[in-house]
Amino acid sequence: MRLLSCSRGRGGGGGSVDRDNEAGNANGGSESENGEQPVAAGTAADRRRKPRRKLIYTVVTFAVMGMIGCMVNVVFGAMYTSGNESSTEGLLYPIESETREMKKLDGMWNFVRSESNNPSQGIREKWYTDDLARFRKTIQMPVPSSYNDVTEDAGLRDHVGTVWYDRKFFVPRAWSKGDDRVFLRFGSVHYSTIVWINGVQVMTHEFGHLPFEADVTNALKYGAENRITVLCDNVLLQVTVPQGKVDNQAIDNGVELVQSYTFDFFNYAGIHRSVVLYTVPRVYIRDVVIHTSYEGDEGRVDYQVTTSTNETDHLLLKVKLYDRNGTLVSKDESEAKLQGTVVVPQVQLWWPYLMHPEPGYLYTMEITLGKAQSNDAPTDEKEEDTVLDVYRLKVGIRTLEWNNSSFLINGKPIYFRGFGRHEDSDIRGKGLDLALLTKDFNLLKWVGANAYRTSHYPYSEESMQFADEHGIMIIDECPSVDTENFSQILLEKHKSSIEQLIHRDRNHPSVVMWSIANEPRTGKMVASPYFEAVAQYTKKLDPTRPITAAIAVNVNDDVAAQYLDIVSFNRYNAWYANSGKLNMITNRVIEEAEAWNKKHNKPVLMSEYGADTQEGLHTLPAYIWSEDYQTRVFSQHFKAFDALRKQNFFIGEFVWNFADFKTAQTYTRVGGNKKGIFTRNRQPKAAAYLLRQRYHALGELGKSHLPDDLFLYTAPENSQLLAQEKTEL
Repeated sequence: MRLLSCSRGRGGGGGSVDRDNEAGNANGGSESENGEQPVAAGTAADRRRKPRRKLIYTVVTFAVMGMIGCMVNVVFGAMYTSGNESSTEGLLYPIESETREMKKLDGMWNFVRSESNNPSQGIREKWYTDDLARFRKTIQMPVPSSYNDVTEDAGLRDHVGTVWYDRKFFVPRAWSKGDDRVFLRFGSVHYSTIVWINGVQVMTHEFGHLPFEADVTNALKYGAENRITVLCDNVLLQVTVPQGKVDNQAIDNGVELVQSYTFDFFNYAGIHRSVVLYTVPRVYIRDVVIHTSYEGDEGRVDYQVTTSTNETDHLLLKVKLYDRNGTLVSKDESEAKLQGTVVVPQVQLWWPYLMHPEPGYLYTMEITLGKAQSNDAPTDEKEEDTVLDVYRLKVGIRTLEWNNSSFLINGKPIYFRGFGRHEDSDIRGKGLDLALLTKDFNLLKWVGANAYRTSHYPYSEESMQFADEHGIMIIDECPSVDTENFSQILLEKHKSSIEQLIHRDRNHPSVVMWSIANEPRTGKMVASPYFEAVAQYTKKLDPTRPITAAIAVNVNDDVAAQYLDIVSFNRYNAWYANSGKLNMITNRVIEEAEAWNKKHNKPVLMSEYGADTQEGLHTLPAYIWSEDYQTRVFSQHFKAFDALRKQNFFIGEFVWNFADFKTAQTYTRVGGNKKGIFTRNRQPKAAAYLLRQRYHALGELGKSHLPDDLFLYTAPENSQLLAQEKTEL
């Protein structure tokens, strides 16, 4: 836990970070790059001497840098591959079953904000030992939600440091009977967390978008009132994932801790997802790993189950698979090893949206852990008497393949039509909202998308389940965004975030790719061994999916793409570079995509492109920031994409962004980032209709499945009009 005194600001790196983000590189810029154009200086004679000096300097520099590069790879390479990786356990999504009960602690909690210059005061004064209201005046705070936008207090919105939550709850007396264990599970708290039950610390966690849990059986009072206390610290440093800096800066009446970061979205904080208490038997199903395949009409689900005990010789696993209608289609049993295969006749495969009439087909896998019956067991013992635990999860049967030009699902090539997104909306921030989640998936299908990237952090488990159900493919991204100042500590945390992400999401059929970073500073030589280590570790954890990263540096400067399976690049032609120049898009996109493919001989996709757009602003001819300009930017990219698709290595296009979202306050952002094709309250801009026509037209099901309202009626088609005129003559 990073509880720091006021000296924390000095240790975090000096100064705020310039976040203009408007001066991209010569290839079109990126969403989070900083930079300013050099100012000409010196006499005419100086300028005449500069070319020769520059040539000599360049030759010497390249020679020296080459030697340094070798040293960097040797020295840092050894350092970056010798870390001790941690491994999470358990963390199955909490459900109710015959053997499990669940109690949600969502609702209104008591809330206290610490002073920024005294973040550890609550720890020193032991606020966790009693009700927060006895130490400070509290306010009500909804859970789940970000705390930043719930009140009218700018100080809370921009708060840097720790906040505290607590609430009372009862635990049923029945939960104390028998040998059941009780777990406390958080879906997400941003960024670092300490949790107490009745004054006893029960867990800590780092990483703001991943679940964590602990066995709290012995900390609870059964049939009585309990108190849960949560400390949340939102500070980002150079050794957190993502990175940031903090600095003490003078204000009118003293000093204030200021958080800065280079990524272009608001650092929302709080208890973002559900808090759950759930019970498990003494011997229970701790983890499940599945892998699916098929041959002909026969599907296979390979499974491996981990239990809470290592003594599995007398355990029996019964696995049943039910189809969408609840009909039993297959079953399997396993003793001791607790692994096996369920064979599915006449299998229904999991297909992406608009690739099959029934996309997102899911089976229900029922796993029953029981005692293996011995020869001397009573003959009248009922089957339910031997049952120890029951767990159910959804399973989609599909295969993934990739080569140096294609990405295939179930043996068929995929062309990704999607978005970058954010978990973001007004008032609730990044807090889980099932109504909003439902609306977003309705809009994804309305527009004809088949994929999105979880930019730039893991999204809620509920959103992953929605993607499974709707057939939306996911490029699942860890929270490493704008990675720089590489270090061994950062590498270990980077790996840990990936391990927790893969552990959580590996059974989701919608997850088709892992993204190990967004816009890392991969022009630095030290980034090569760093990302080699990250890539190797990710492939070791899951070799069944390809890995990628959204790269923003120039193709000739990047050192990380060589370790990826699929190259993704972000570029903002006619926005961050050559602003307003609509005639400087198509060729530049084609040339850069070709360059990535030529250098690495791998599939390429464009993971970000777009333009900020003020809702309701129209100009003719199209002018920057208008809805008309955004549609023209899209159209020019479409020309490039279609030209690239003919070359058989370009596999996808991702608009930035799905919907407008909040950012830190800067003079280049009018109320946030407005590159969405939908407004922040999910209303369409003009570009949404244009993109909808393209995405549906590219759907694999063909014209017979186009929406009736895709094109509004204007006039008869030419052939119909000519036929009508001939008839009248």
